[in-house]
Amino acid sequence: CTASRQAACGAGCIPVPWLCDGEQQCPGGTDEQCGCECCSVLPVCGAKKVQCPGTHHCIPHWELCDRHQDCEDGWDEEGCPQQPCLPGQWQCRNRVCIMAKWKCNGIDDCGDSSDEDVCAPCPPGMVRCDEGKCILESLMCNDENDCLDGTDEPSTCGELPAAAGHCLCSWGLGSARVMGQTHNCLPAYSCQVCSARVDIRSGDLYWLAFPHLSCPRTHVPCHDGTECVAQEYVCDGEKDCADGSDEDGCAQLCDTPGQPALCQSHEYPCGMGTCLNASLVCDGRQDCVDGSDEGGNCSVPCQRSCAHLCYPSPQGPRCWCDPGYRLAEDGLSCVDIDECTERGEGACSQTCLNAPGSYSCGCLPGYLLEPDGHVCKVTGPEPMLLVAVQSEVLSYGLRSGREEVLLATDKERVVFSLDYDLVERKVFWMDLATESIRWQGLDSGKKGTLVKGVRSDCIAVDWLGRNLYWTDGAAGQVLATRLGDAWRGVPEYTVVMDGDLDRPHSLVLQPLEGLLYWSEVGSHPRLMEATMDGSRRHVLLTQGLGWPTALALDLPTRRIFWMDEKLGSIGSARLDGTGVKVLQLAWVQSPFAAAVCEGQLYWSERKAWSVQQVDKANGKNRTVLLKRHGQPHGLQVPTWGSPKPCCTNGCAKSNGGCDQLCLPNP
Repeated sequence: CTASRQAACGAGCIPVPWLCDGEQQCPGGTDEQCGCECCSVLPVCGAKKVQCPGTHHCIPHWELCDRHQDCEDGWDEEGCPQQPCLPGQWQCRNRVCIMAKWKCNGIDDCGDSSDEDVCAPCPPGMVRCDEGKCILESLMCNDENDCLDGTDEPSTCGELPAAAGHCLCSWGLGSARVMGQTHNCLPAYSCQVCSARVDIRSGDLYWLAFPHLSCPRTHVPCHDGTECVAQEYVCDGEKDCADGSDEDGCAQLCDTPGQPALCQSHEYPCGMGTCLNASLVCDGRQDCVDGSDEGGNCSVPCQRSCAHLCYPSPQGPRCWCDPGYRLAEDGLSCVDIDECTERGEGACSQTCLNAPGSYSCGCLPGYLLEPDGHVCKVTGPEPMLLVAVQSEVLSYGLRSGREEVLLATDKERVVFSLDYDLVERKVFWMDLATESIRWQGLDSGKKGTLVKGVRSDCIAVDWLGRNLYWTDGAAGQVLATRLGDAWRGVPEYTVVMDGDLDRPHSLVLQPLEGLLYWSEVGSHPRLMEATMDGSRRHVLLTQGLGWPTALALDLPTRRIFWMDEKLGSIGSARLDGTGVKVLQLAWVQSPFAAAVCEGQLYWSERKAWSVQQVDKANGKNRTVLLKRHGQPHGLQVPTWGSPKPCCTNGCAKSNGGCDQLCLPNP
């Protein structure tokens, strides 16, 4: 047996720490016959840690066989089973193997976040556990294991009562002199909470000073000062802040004008932030957790001239209204609540009709109202997501999750932007390698080239007017060509718009109304609208934009969505430029293309090599749908089948009487 590291155990050897550990491993229990041989090095490690043999050095148990030498003599890596991960893979903390290049890509591929925990420094006001994750500094030495490995509660934990609560450190990195010794200070911007702690590793004193968080105007800070959440998330019934402060005190907003009414007029706000049906107030039983629904003036009889009903309360008699109504300012009468206006997109996914005391949702043709009475789903075949990944175009079933390769080009070519012609069931895409726009029929398999000698970030098909549009950011132009044209050796296209376009990028069309929308990502980013012939240009939005690289239309709600690579945000607005909503989301890093279907927003994320989705209304419930070994680019959710005969525009019949190109002007 290896001296100082192993002990004899019958015919074999066992690690020294197994001696006198209360468990019998050797025949006859010789490893538990404790004498002075077990006392040469007294155990100094706490729970969840093991002692390196012959030393006083302790390591967390999860560092055993982690492919990293933590004991000086490498004892923690001796006799380990062969790692199951293959070359080019990386083993997560939970022993799952992932591709090594997926590490630090912004997505939790391991499932325990260990592939992302080790990548970047912890945010200000937080520290990293030995296991990798970040926790609030205030959670250290609080007698609870907030780190999985317990490294936030070391044996050296302790506070200095005489110094705690005093901010002695200067702003920025520095030091403070406490009890005659100089101690390191954490960086801070404004001292909101301060206490003295002992550093886990060095034993030095440091100060907890939480930085003052600066949130964008569309967000609010959580009470613990560590993160910002969108204003739309406040009092929405879900705890988005780690400390749950976005849902604190929401019941007090019931009767505040202009604030969301979490408690309706037929409900009573308990003191703990919950709502209680008014019929349970002053009934002799405490229904609110804090008992605030009983006592006080409960015995005062109801003698008020209430329009609907009167109920006793600890504050005296109150009027209440039936569901769907709100108590008027006079405290007696009731007025109808227009849920369609007040709840906005939260009321119905498409159309909303208000009624006295209620409302109802409806759906546009081609959609069916779900049993919940709020959500509209596409009828007919399963909606499919088309996405370009390197040299392939894939389809992804949005109901079934079924994947299929629709077409594949030469390996050296990249399918860039793409769109779909629902009339002839063709996929069009930009081929950067050959500087051409190509197509392939999904039914016939035939292939062809529409136009050569062009470069574009985005193409868009006008399936009704039978044209294809594209942007040329370098030239500052929007161009178009006929869908039916075949390449004859000479470029046949026209410049629809140029002159004052500042790096046009993403482009989407609304064929039924003859309109096109595009984003500009130059020195003055903006969203624009024009008719399809390039006339009647109109600025939709110029404020709050950084680099809007991906546009998507949601025609059922008549909103335009964009994803901003520079600001890391998702935005939307009505098609007239009003009703702007912006959500800053950390996982929006390098969006290329976007699409909307039903209640979801889909986009291709180049930096993370994935296709993701979120709820379009609030940016929640992010899901990674696809992740391949290659960057995703173009993305569409086409409408399968042929358009209805009623659908037409000026160019749909006989090419509008034009010999060559017809551009709609509604």
